[in-house]
Amino acid sequence: MEYISVFDMLKIGVGPSSSHTLGPWRAAEQFLAEVKQLHIFDKITKVTIDLYGSLSLTGIGHATDLAVMLGLSGADPEYVPIEDISSIIETIKSKGELHLGNERMVSFSMKEDIHFNKNFLPFHANGLTFSASYENKVYESTFYSIGGGFVVKEETPDKIENLDQTTHFPFPIDRADELLQYCVAENKMISEIVYENEKVLRSDQEIHTELLRIWNTMLECIYIGCHTEGILPGGLHVRRRAYDTYEKLKSGLPYNNPQEWLETIRQTKVYFRQILKWVSCFALSVNEVNASLGRVVTAPTNGSAGVIPAVLMYYLTIENHKAGEKEIKQFLTVAGVIGSIFKKNATISAAMGGCQAEIGVSSAMAAAALCELMGGTPAQVLMAAEIAMEHHLGLTCDPIGGLVQIPCIERNTMGAVKAINAAELALDTDPKNAKVPLDKVVDTMWRTAQDMNNKYKETSEGGLAVAVNLADC
Repeated sequence: MEYISVFDMLKIGVGPSSSHTLGPWRAAEQFLAEVKQLHIFDKITKVTIDLYGSLSLTGIGHATDLAVMLGLSGADPEYVPIEDISSIIETIKSKGELHLGNERMVSFSMKEDIHFNKNFLPFHANGLTFSASYENKVYESTFYSIGGGFVVKEETPDKIENLDQTTHFPFPIDRADELLQYCVAENKMISEIVYENEKVLRSDQEIHTELLRIWNTMLECIYIGCHTEGILPGGLHVRRRAYDTYEKLKSGLPYNNPQEWLETIRQTKVYFRQILKWVSCFALSVNEVNASLGRVVTAPTNGSAGVIPAVLMYYLTIENHKAGEKEIKQFLTVAGVIGSIFKKNATISAAMGGCQAEIGVSSAMAAAALCELMGGTPAQVLMAAEIAMEHHLGLTCDPIGGLVQIPCIERNTMGAVKAINAAELALDTDPKNAKVPLDKVVDTMWRTAQDMNNKYKETSEGGLAVAVNLADC
């Protein structure tokens, strides 16, 4: 495992799932790159896709089939207009052909050329194989979507693509205790340590621009979710709640864009019940957009995308009305490095670790980030992350109908509230009295993941997914 950047942990993409939608989408793009490097792209007459394990069991609900089609079509999940997605899919269905790499047409049947195989490949629960037919030959390539939009092949290490092996980072971070040691030795905050590493990969201006682009994507997502009513797609007939909640909370002041809207929220009541509702509203809004194949930021996954923006929005609208770009960048930087520690030493994939690996990790990331903004020491920041994860240990992933809706959307509200609570507890605690270090909780989460029954790892074969079926909805 090589260096994991903040921008690897916080990716812009399309919902509803980072491992089941964004990952397969990116895998399709990598497959196209492979066949071009092999000089067989122009000879391909047919492409088929085999989905395995969790990708197969919950692939329909997570739009995995749509994702691979979009990826093979050359659409970029970061920039494709959301309104164009349905038309691209409908064109493939109606014409029975796919615009491969947006360059040439090949025949394609959604029903016949995407195969759902319930068996699991040994390397990872989320496996998929692309097969390209050309000149009476078949080229096959297997990828694994390991969570958070990360895609690897079994024979290649998990590292930043195209990163030179000789690249030197001033503060290589694998474990939380290493991060704390750097902070103490350098007398720096966690965000400052991480920023020095990020400068190896990007200029100051690039870091500034990209962090704000991530936040603006989050803010726009919250804004869209709070201003959109109706029923979520997928067959569960789940009514959007962020809109209804916002209608009860809004101030009535005029606004014309997301930033002006944020300013109006700053002028609303700050009683405990209102704060709780605002935080829940922010989290709900993001994950309702995610469930509708909208554009979100994996934080660290799509299924947990609402926690971090909800907590950051809480800080900007409730805790510190003077906060701006500096605090936003600081928050995202801390969140990113905490997520990377979990990814390196455990998992951020629900298919491997249950929902503790998604909501639990996102809550830990948000708690740490908030704690630093509230004046916490590096030790308290790590304690906040530990507290948040400690109280998500063992959380299962059992989505009803394989959709990222029930219980996923509500769980983001819980993760956000726990993150705020964890930060406050850490701020009021002397780290010398802490009994459980963050690294121990990370290790425990991974052991718990390994002990967990597979039916509670994003297969929809246990828990609520079995107790409540589509007919009940």
